[in-house]
Amino acid sequence: MTRHPLRLAAACLLTIGLLPPLAAAHEQQAEDLRIAHPFATPTPPGAMSGGAYLDIEVTGDRPAVLVGAHSPASDVVEIHNMTMTDGTMRMRPVPELRITPDAPVRMRPGGGHHLMLIDLRGPLAEGDHFPLTLEFAERGEVEVEVWVQNAAEGSAAADGHHAH
Repeated sequence: MTRHPLRLAAACLLTIGLLPPLAAAHEQQAEDLRIAHPFATPTPPGAMSGGAYLDIEVTGDRPAVLVGAHSPASDVVEIHNMTMTDGTMRMRPVPELRITPDAPVRMRPGGGHHLMLIDLRGPLAEGDHFPLTLEFAERGEVEVEVWVQNAAEGSAAADGHHAH
């Protein structure tokens, strides 16, 4: 191996270049909405539901209202909120999620708001990705690409959008 260091370096660079940009943070700007790092967590085979997470920020003056979502990955997508009360987890659908210019929404596994993918059409496997269409009142639809990552990696990548 030491006889061909340039070949080894070239092979390493080629391999790195061919890997999917899974760990790379991704975001989308749609009018005055900034949607950062949509990700979902892997599910075991046979799971009927899964969770998707993203950050939504309003860069303009007027609030945005997320009223729904849909995806070819599942039959139904609902906006959910998870809370802990006296040691009991409660997860409930909410009809809408209001995002104001001074209060961005940051969805993370383990609590708070998230998108519940119900009646999955197949397992969510780490490294996969799928489209998700967000439905906003008065702003229409915004399609994003959701990457399947473990909870720690997805959360860290999403948090990286706020480090600057």
